[in-house]
Amino acid sequence: MGCRAQRPAVAGLTPDLARRIEVTIRTRASIPFNYQVQVTDLHPDAAMPNYNDVTVTVGEYGKPGKPLNLLLSKDGNTLAQMTTFDLTKDPRDTVSDAGRPARGGSEKAPVRIVVFDDLECPFCARMHEQMFPAILNRYGDQVRIVYKDFPLSQHPWAIHAAINADCLGDQNTAAYWSYVDHLHAQAASIGGEEHSLTAAKIQLDKIATDTGSADKLDASKLQACIAKQDETPVTAGLREGESLNINGVPALYINGETISGAAPIEFVYRAVDDALLAQGVTPPPAVPLPDLNAPAPATPPAAAAPDSAKPPAATK
Repeated sequence: MGCRAQRPAVAGLTPDLARRIEVTIRTRASIPFNYQVQVTDLHPDAAMPNYNDVTVTVGEYGKPGKPLNLLLSKDGNTLAQMTTFDLTKDPRDTVSDAGRPARGGSEKAPVRIVVFDDLECPFCARMHEQMFPAILNRYGDQVRIVYKDFPLSQHPWAIHAAINADCLGDQNTAAYWSYVDHLHAQAASIGGEEHSLTAAKIQLDKIATDTGSADKLDASKLQACIAKQDETPVTAGLREGESLNINGVPALYINGETISGAAPIEFVYRAVDDALLAQGVTPPPAVPLPDLNAPAPATPPAAAAPDSAKPPAATK
């Protein structure tokens, strides 16, 4: 087991320089003794002048290794690694708003705010009740706001509420937002003083039914949707959020820029202003900042951190 084949020669490299590269990589990356580090290729068409591309293969002895692409100066004195990022994709397309009820501007609005939301989350409620009215009042139809479902596991009725909201949204955007507004304002009262899950579900269904009646929705269709409790739309939101490494709510995507947690509104304003400027639109004049620390009914004090936990496992 202690014997191994002679080091293969790499055109353009002396054995001594190849070993210096290998030992440097092993030391810098703390690669264990049972892994092999080996220079396997050198070619001169590097992206940077005065450098050659060099490939170092790293892998457990006796198994296929993984290539590591590096840059080696032509004088052999410097080893570098260059990280590249794809700038061809529009950050606005990081999260889609397709098929979701929207508030504010049209699909052509220069700024899109996509929010991963939990209807039982107190920090989401705080943001919803105080921050978003301020955003819409300041920016009007320059901003389009969309919510996506991301109910957390510690919130027992959040999935049920999200399904009901989606049932309403399937028929009418205004009904969806009426339900969301109501739950974020009255979440503490859902389930009664004993916080009964059974009572919460009954209450959630009644609020949804009353909302549908007020907006003249198809009652039989709404009742069938509420009774079915199809988790498919909620699962889609969870899976998308997980793919974006979201681990807490609220999570905002402002033309692709991420803001996690109940951030002070001035940072949201800055992100919206920057997004408008990038679209060639002059932001509206600055306004006095709302007091997000003022007491709000049925919600706890604002916090800088998001309400975080693992979401329920996505189901088919």
